[in-house]
Parts: sequence; C-alpha cells; structure tokens
Amino acid sequence: MIRHALPLLALGLAGVVHAQPQDSAGAAAFRERLPSEEIVYFVLPDRFENGDRGNDKGGFTGDRLAHGFDPQHKGFFHGGDLKGLTARLDYLEQLGVTAIWFAPIFQNKPVQGDPGAESAGYHGYWVTDFTRPDSHFGTRAEFKAFVEAAHARGMKVYMDIITNHTADVIRYAEGDETGYVYRSRGDYPYSRKGGVGGEPINPGFMGDADRSAENFARLTDPSYAYTPVVPKAEAEIKVPGWLNDPIYYHNRGDTTFSGESSRFGDFVGLDDLYTEHPRVVEGMIDIYAAWIRDFGIDGFRVDTARHVNPEFWQAFVPAMLETAREAGIPNFHIFGEVYRDSSDNGYIAQYTRRDGFPAVLDFAFAQAIRETVAQGKGTRVLNELFDGDVLYEGGEEAALGMPTFLGNHDMGRFSTIVKWDRPEIGQEELLARVKLGHAMLLTLRGSPVVYYGDEQGFVGDGNDQAAREDMFASQTASYNDNALIGTNATTAQSNFDTAHPLYEQIAGLSAVRRAHPALSRGRQIVRHYGDKEGIFAVSRFDPETRGEYLLAFNTAAQPQEANVLVGYDARSFETLAGDCPAAVAAPGSAPFALPAFGWAICRVAEIAE
Repeated sequence: MIRHALPLLALGLAGVVHAQPQDSAGAAAFRERLPSEEIVYFVLPDRFENGDRGNDKGGFTGDRLAHGFDPQHKGFFHGGDLKGLTARLDYLEQLGVTAIWFAPIFQNKPVQGDPGAESAGYHGYWVTDFTRPDSHFGTRAEFKAFVEAAHARGMKVYMDIITNHTADVIRYAEGDETGYVYRSRGDYPYSRKGGVGGEPINPGFMGDADRSAENFARLTDPSYAYTPVVPKAEAEIKVPGWLNDPIYYHNRGDTTFSGESSRFGDFVGLDDLYTEHPRVVEGMIDIYAAWIRDFGIDGFRVDTARHVNPEFWQAFVPAMLETAREAGIPNFHIFGEVYRDSSDNGYIAQYTRRDGFPAVLDFAFAQAIRETVAQGKGTRVLNELFDGDVLYEGGEEAALGMPTFLGNHDMGRFSTIVKWDRPEIGQEELLARVKLGHAMLLTLRGSPVVYYGDEQGFVGDGNDQAAREDMFASQTASYNDNALIGTNATTAQSNFDTAHPLYEQIAGLSAVRRAHPALSRGRQIVRHYGDKEGIFAVSRFDPETRGEYLLAFNTAAQPQEANVLVGYDARSFETLAGDCPAAVAAPGSAPFALPAFGWAICRVAEIAE
C-alpha cells in the first residue's frame, strides 16, 4: 500500500521567490522562533547604506585622522548608518532574512594606529562608550527605530558585543622600549613591581585564581608588569566611567595569540580587560543587560570569546539569558566567536561545555565547505564534521542552532577563498561553486549566516579590510576594480539588485527552508559520502510528521551519479530544488544524477505502509 505524505508547499527556484511581508500575527510570533529557524544576514553598518550624510564625520571636526571619515580609503569610515540599514529592510526581507546581525554599533575611538598606519573604527571593535551607538551611525533613538522596524516585519536583531577589550587608550611607560612584548604572570607576578626583583606591592592579593571581591580588593597597584599611563586627553573617554581605571585591565603587553598571552595579552594593542576581576564581570553584565532591557534585542554574537576566561562566561551567559527571559524574549541567542581553521569541531565544542555558550560560530562548518567545495577534498570531510555534533553540549540537537557560514569580514568572502584555492578559476565556475556553497549553507543543519554583499556576487581582494566592500556606490579604488560574479556591475555603483542570480538563489532557498521545518529544525542523518569529491547526501526529518527529505550535492566539476540510501518506506519524491529522482530504484535506494556543482532538495512524497 502506498500512502501520500502530507502535502507541503514546494517552491521551485527557476525564478525569483520573494518572501512576503509578515502579517501582524506573524510579526508578533517572531519571538517564538528557535535560533535554528533563523536565516541571518551579517552586515557592517558603515558599508551597507548611507541614510544620513550629516553624520558621516560623527560630529567630530578636523581632518580624517580626527573624525575617521574617508570613503576613498578601505580602512576608514565610508558613511553607512542606522538610517540606511532601516531604509533597506525591504531588500533584506525579500532576500528571506529573518535575523540581522551587525558589527558592533557602540561608540568607537575614531582613529587608531601608529603614524602612517592609521585606520578608523568603522568596524566597531574599538569601543570607548558601551552605552550608545557610534555617532557615525546614529543615535539611541535611531537604533530603537531600527529595532522596532525590524521587529514589525518579524525580523530579529543580533548585536555584536565585546567584553574582552576596549579601544587602545592605555600606554605603558616601558612600552616603547620593549615593543609592548607580553610579560607573563610567572616572570611578573602581581606581588612585585616590574618583575620578581621589584618592590613588594598588592599585599595579601592571592592571584587571579581567587575571584572573590575580598581578594581583588587587595589588588590596588597595576604596575606589576608594566606601568600603565593614560594620556590626559583620554583620561575620561570611556563610558561607563569605571572603565577608565587601569586596575581593571591586565596591562601585560601584546598577545601572541597562544599560551597564557591568549587570555591575558592586549589584542593587537587594544586594552585587555581584566575579566577575572569581579568588578569587570559585574560591569559587563550591567552594560549588556541594559541593551536587552532598553531595546528588546534578540541575541548577541560575542567577539573574541576564546580570549576570555571561562569563569567570566559562566557568569555572563546565564545573566544575559535571565535578563532576556524577564524582558519577554524566550529564545535569546548567544553565540561566541571561537576562531579555528579546522573542520574538526572538537575545539569549538569545548566552549559550549566548559564555558557555557549555548552556541558558537561554526568555523568547522566553514572549513569543511572550503575543503570540499573549494579544495576538492573527499566528501567524507562533511561526514566527519557532522559526526562531531555529539561533542557540543546538548549534542546534535544543540548543533541545529550553531550559526553556519561560508566567509566573513575577518576571513574573507567565500568567493575570495575559492579563488585562493583555485587561482586560475574562471568566473562561470567560480559562480557555480559559490552557488553550491550557498545551497549547502541554507539546507544543511545549523542557522545559516549570509555575509552582506555575497548575494550581489562580491569578490574581495583578500580578508579583513579587503573583504568589507560598500553596498552603496563606493569611492574606494581597490574595491571598484574587483570582478564581481553573476553581474557586469562593479562596486562603484549601488548594488541592491534583486535580480542578481545569487540574490535569487538565496531568496528561493530561504523560502524553501521557511516552508519546510525539516530544513531548520529537523534531525539530520548523513546518507552518502566518499573519499573523493562527488555526491554528498543527507536526510532531514520533519520534527512533527517525521516525513523524510533527501538532500544531495555534487562537489565535483563533472556530472555524478549515485544510489543514495533513503528510508525503506520511501517510494516517490517531490522536487523542491534541482533534479530529484521521480521514484526510488528499490526500497532503500534513490538514484541521483547531478550536474557539475549541482544539488537537489527532495521531499519523500509517497511512502509504503
């Protein structure tokens, strides 16, 4: 006996599939969505849209080294702001975005860097005032208007936050002669001034392992490793005011990103907060709880999470989740940035078990997609990645909420990464591989994050500043000479083309994902993989009906065929995207034939009883 599966919406991808505006009931229900149900758009506000040219210089006077605005330089402010982001919500909604994550919005030190190597805080990671938006971006009222406008459409808002450091304000009296080299706790204990042979200081302080307020009350002199010096002009620049006291910083010199210095050193010169100090823990909780209460935001991406001690997160994360619950935000999402170039997710998983993060950015997923789609490694890499989901606190269920991505503002765009791995690649093949990457991103387990501009075919020259192009008409020469994919446009013109093939693909797959809960909340089982490039396939299951979906992807540059394992009760398939087989070849086996870099999203339409 053959039984038809319950009918669900099937959406083809031949044309543009636009998300429809939410009705009032849908908008009101957005709080009930789980993190795995979100389609996230990560954007740098400065590079998205300029809605108010009056704030381009942030209210500062003088030249670009004072106000930081220079749209011709890739390392300075370009003019994007909150009004511009708000004005483009239609564009994001049509793309299928359900949550907007933006780079830090807080007031930054406008310009930092040694003479001749200065750059601006357009990216948001050099905070001086944690209580308000940067004046280049707008006001608290404009931030509130943005959040309310997004929420009215049923779109969530994720803030990018920093607890590890502030802007570079503190200098060291001995710094210039030493090059700010890191000085360890063994060589420079808290009990002596300037090293083990120095005069006694901080009597009774028992070190940072005792995190009690009573112990830290005995830490009164911060000159154990270096002598902190705060320039007079910046003595009160940080807000809240307690951040201006050097006692709340490690003051041990620059990190080498390894060993002890990874947690106690200054991140490229930025003032490293003493996150073991109970006053710092209390202060950071107060700062970010206020943003939840005041604006009703929906989540935090936490910058430089691995450079902060676990005990800080064990206090901070529960406090944020409780604050959100009290504010009526039941599914507040917190995910930490734990950078690691490895498709083995064991390293990042430890931060969910020991530190207590509900989720971490899935760098392992990004690396696995790079290895299979860009480098041509065997699809067993993906099987090993998903096998590792059991390592997360909460296991495979928790893995559903891990934010997955292909590239970002630090690593570089996925298109750029593919070009690194294949320097001679042509534009047509580059577009095909990038489309395959996005098909996997939007349908495999995790909460997919689209990096702004990828939907317009942006291809940067590298990582960091080279991967942060303008969506509005750019004046930056190193951006404007880039060869974009899927278009004849350049970044010298505004790029909000809803007919771009990548925009259409992402919008279409987003619509399929939203229409079929199996693709956002469904359990995933790997069905087919190999030691070489070729077909990789998984099944995902509807969380309510248990109906099966079969997803197949071809990572090879040639057409591939494979008999893919499927549930033995499956009989026929409904095509949601790509080319699905009409029926099984035999109970338990589905015959797939996929073109180079092709994919298929199939729903089991009939089952045997």
